[in-house]
Amino acid sequence: MKIAFVLGTSTGGTARHVRMLAAGCAARGVAVEVFGPARTDHDFGFGGGAGGGTGGGRIGFTAVEIAERPRVRSDLRVIARLRRLLQAWRPDAVHAHGLRAGALTAIAVAFIRPTAYDPKPALIVTVHNAPPAGGVTGAVYRVLELIVARSADSVLCVSADLEQRMRAAGARRVGHAVVPAPAGRPAAVSAETRAAIRAEFGAEAEQAVVLAVGRLAAQKGFGLLLDAAARWGDIQPRPLLVIVGEGPLAAGLRSRAASLGLPVRFAGHRRDVPALLAAADVFVLPSVWEGQSLTLQEALRAGVPIVATRVGGNPELTGEDAAILVPSGDVERLAGAVRAVLGDPALAAGLRKAAADRADALPSEDDAVSAALTEYRHVAR
Repeated sequence: MKIAFVLGTSTGGTARHVRMLAAGCAARGVAVEVFGPARTDHDFGFGGGAGGGTGGGRIGFTAVEIAERPRVRSDLRVIARLRRLLQAWRPDAVHAHGLRAGALTAIAVAFIRPTAYDPKPALIVTVHNAPPAGGVTGAVYRVLELIVARSADSVLCVSADLEQRMRAAGARRVGHAVVPAPAGRPAAVSAETRAAIRAEFGAEAEQAVVLAVGRLAAQKGFGLLLDAAARWGDIQPRPLLVIVGEGPLAAGLRSRAASLGLPVRFAGHRRDVPALLAAADVFVLPSVWEGQSLTLQEALRAGVPIVATRVGGNPELTGEDAAILVPSGDVERLAGAVRAVLGDPALAAGLRKAAADRADALPSEDDAVSAALTEYRHVAR
């Protein structure tokens, strides 16, 4: 079997997910080729990457510069290049990720000429994010959504609300995408490591550490989190907020934190997120929207008390017991939920246990690869 993966510009979860699927398929003897921006290959190591496991195959990578934003001329070039590459390689199925990559791939596949021996490849598209609402950008993404829904043989979605959107848009076959966090439960954090982490961020004795992790972009809701932190002034010592991540809003968030006089540490990119999660007193995910958040899954595995917004796939991951879920955009509820966890040791202990229990039911990478291969075989028949 031959599978082509197509993805656009990615700085995080989508590229990691495609890398995991490609490696898993290659390890099972499937011929794999990935098409996407050269920068994504540079950042995530697709080209020449070996599939895991004994005797795993290798992952091929061919650069196709799918930009982050729609551009008519460059998009037409992408469509023509994808058509030529797919026509030459003749995969059994093409799995595109994201609405932009999915729509451009759908148009390219439509122009592939079938032969008696080589039919058109089946098209699977995974929708990883909700489209922007309103404005010109929202209208463009609505068109992309319709192209994907009407063209793909199978549409996989990372959350139930996206599944409903794609069915409403006319998708023939809609399923659930399995997007697991990296395998393995984090090792227990020793008292010495916890003390070292607290000292690194300048936490005082008995000062609670509130941790948030994510790209510093509008979708992640960190502005709301700063507004919530401004309401913790009566908690003594005042909780220390640590925000891990990079992104376009970094300067603005730093400026806002300073203007509010908040004890906030912006930690940038970190490779020790599991240790930070295990050392935190509470993890907060204030997102406007999430699919199957990898960091939320890591927080469950770390057994840290969680406060998250009730959006997208968050409730499906945490259930009602493993997190306090609050409405998106409600700063008072968000601030109050964090206050409740920090002020009630019994509540915090219950959330820790429920998170650890919930983590045992999370899907594995092997589950994700198996589910994807089952879908490829079904639509390619």
